[in-house]
Amino acid sequence: MDVEKLEKEENEENQRRILDRVSRDLPVMCQTAARGARYCEKCCHIKPDRSHHCSACGTCVLKMDHHCPWVNNCVAFTNYKFFVLFLGYSLLYCLFVAATTVQYFIKFWRNELTEPGRFHILFLFFMAIMFAISLASLFCYHCYLVSVNRTTLESFRAPIFHTGPDKDGFNLGHYNNFIAVFGENKNHWFLPLLPSTSLADGVVYPTRTPQGNCYNSMGNTQTSCAIGDGISFPQRMIAEDQDDLLIGRQRWVDDGELEGVQIPEGSSRPSAIPRCNSNDPV
Repeated sequence: MDVEKLEKEENEENQRRILDRVSRDLPVMCQTAARGARYCEKCCHIKPDRSHHCSACGTCVLKMDHHCPWVNNCVAFTNYKFFVLFLGYSLLYCLFVAATTVQYFIKFWRNELTEPGRFHILFLFFMAIMFAISLASLFCYHCYLVSVNRTTLESFRAPIFHTGPDKDGFNLGHYNNFIAVFGENKNHWFLPLLPSTSLADGVVYPTRTPQGNCYNSMGNTQTSCAIGDGISFPQRMIAEDQDDLLIGRQRWVDDGELEGVQIPEGSSRPSAIPRCNSNDPV
């Protein structure tokens, strides 16, 4: 088993070779600074592109943006649209409250407000203004991140491809970047509904420029996976099922689950991400 070999191996070079051999069968293009596969020692699997391990949640999170203590959860692939909408809705609400109470602030300033609850209204006005300022800055920042298809973590540390670090590696243009987050149905863009898009599934993401090597889960190394104008789409075999990292969406096919799946001639069987749990021998 690859996980057991990796844990028993003490030489770093041999560990890197094991990870590189396993990663060839997986649709991953991001690497570490040492040009090795991104492996999570706590979750015991190779990290999908744009995923990171959250110490607060205790698991790897797909397309992790940041861990938000206000919602007590990670803002990531499955809820990033809802987070951006939450910021927008909250900002509009604070502006509405400030606009409807500013008249009472003006009356108080002119000593024309004598009602007993005048201090409560003033407190509400100033709180709405302060929250509106903080929400406006955060909302505008995440609108910028959506426009360039970048996460907060990627804005501080650029993802490393075969060609080197590139902050704009996943930038597909403003419109495609927006579609990747909010979905292709225009009627659902500003509603808290799950987005439906073909540009990303949480594991595989199209890139701005073709990378040097593009691996797929069929075990074949492709020199070019470009489709369209400078956008490359890594290929892989998938099964409609449940996965612990991608809830309610697609996951890689494990060995022994190929009944009914058509495999092209000359292709090898797909391999799953090596992972371990409390019941696996180590």
